[in-house]
Amino acid sequence: MEIVMILVPVTLILVGGGIYLFSWAVKSGQYDDLEGPAHRILYDDDKDMIPSDVRPSSGGRPDPEAAVSDEKEKHATNSGNPTD
Repeated sequence: MEIVMILVPVTLILVGGGIYLFSWAVKSGQYDDLEGPAHRILYDDDKDMIPSDVRPSSGGRPDPEAAVSDEKEKHATNSGNPTD
């Protein structure tokens, strides 16, 4: 019975703290935009990591001139390779 006298106040303090933290989170705007982060992952922000020969240009198709210039660079650097 003595343990109940300790656990009831501890439980009430924990519940009160949880309610206070939840009300703080709501007031500070933590729950305002729940779908934004889920949609933000779909935005393409890694254009620098995509090779230029497959990167879509403004029309949505790969840039053929970039592919040709990259191909010329490959042949220029590999010209000493007999497997060409």
